[in-house]
Amino acid sequence: MKPIFIAGPCVIESAELLDVVAQELVSINRELGTDIIFKASFDKANRTSISSFRGPGMEKGLQMLSDVKSKYGLRILTDIHESCQAAPVAEVADVLQIPAFLCRQTDLLVAAAKTGKAINIKKAQFLSGVDMRYPVQKARESGAEEVWLCERGNSFGYNNLVVDFRNIPDMLDIVPRVVMDCTHSVQRPGGGNGCTAGDRRFVPAMAKAAKAFGANGFFFEVHPDPDHALSDGPNMLHLKDLSNLIKELLVP
Repeated sequence: MKPIFIAGPCVIESAELLDVVAQELVSINRELGTDIIFKASFDKANRTSISSFRGPGMEKGLQMLSDVKSKYGLRILTDIHESCQAAPVAEVADVLQIPAFLCRQTDLLVAAAKTGKAINIKKAQFLSGVDMRYPVQKARESGAEEVWLCERGNSFGYNNLVVDFRNIPDMLDIVPRVVMDCTHSVQRPGGGNGCTAGDRRFVPAMAKAAKAFGANGFFFEVHPDPDHALSDGPNMLHLKDLSNLIKELLVP
């Protein structure tokens, strides 16, 4: 199966940021013959601190994502946190993403499935790959035709995540498309004195290891200046480094 790539900033910070990232993705698509799906969140509803930046909200955020779609011809992925968001978000997004902490929320999965859009369900930090057959069952029995699963690590201690790459073949037994979240998997949740820390040095290794275990999708949060990003900066990949990493992943 041909690999897919998902990339974009963690959260919508400004229209200017979306333009910068979208222009680079279009350039990469043109050069490499890829079809990168543009990702950005209109609301980060699970930030560590109540004072953390969350984004512009659904109404304004969807308009900004719609502008990216119409200006650059990129497909759109964004996450939903409540079942009432599914239908309006599906009017813009091509893929609805279910956050890891919410992957067992039945009403959310059912609402996403009823939109008819592809669904990317992130594996919870407290579940195994095998456990993900149940969220998939909920989505499929509610009408979803295309369901992906996404590996993003497990919690085994304080302020850290560990990736068991065996989850990837386990989830490939459930769905044909398994995405590796190469940037969230290097997070150190809550490890930044009121915010999430991380270490982007390990992002390329996460991607290559996932490929070796059979992953056929790769998710990268990217930013032109991640050290000054408003969310998840420590684990985001520099935008300038995305093209070369995708080239390496495309090598048979």
